[in-house]
Amino acid sequence: MNSILLTHEKLDIAKIERSVTDSGTGATSIFIGTTRDHFHNRKVKKLSYEAYESMAVKEIEKLCSDTRKMWNIINIAVHHRLGDVPVKEVSVVIAASSAHRKESLAAINYLIDNLKAKVPIWKKEIYEDGYSEWKANCDCNWMPKNHK
Repeated sequence: MNSILLTHEKLDIAKIERSVTDSGTGATSIFIGTTRDHFHNRKVKKLSYEAYESMAVKEIEKLCSDTRKMWNIINIAVHHRLGDVPVKEVSVVIAASSAHRKESLAAINYLIDNLKAKVPIWKKEIYEDGYSEWKANCDCNWMPKNHK
C-alpha cells in the first residue's frame, strides 16, 4: 500500500506510522522533516511550500514503485505539507515498513533524497526581518545547473 498526501493541514506522525505498520512488518522507519529556526545566520520565521500537485503526486508514485523494485517494502507513506510551516512544525513525513530494518531504512533514505531531487515542490524561506527567498534545492536534478 502507498499513502501519498499533499496537504495544507498539520501532519499527524502517529497516524502515518499506524498506516504503514501491520502484523507482517518487523520494522517501520520514519523520516520527519521540520522547519528549523535559522539558515546562513538568518533567523527563519517559517517556510512556505508550493507544488505542482498533480505532477508531484505522479512523481511520488513513481518513487514508491522504484523503491519497491529495489527493496521488499510492505507499505510506504509520503506526506508533505504545503503552505506555511512555522519553526519546529513538520513539513514532510516519509514512512516505510518491511520485514527487516535494513530494507525500510534504505527505502527511507532513497525516498527523501529522490523526493528532493525529482518532485516539483518548492520552498520559500521567510525570515524574521520580513525578507523572504525561494530556495533552490542543491539535490534537484531538473533545475538548470547554473541556477542558484
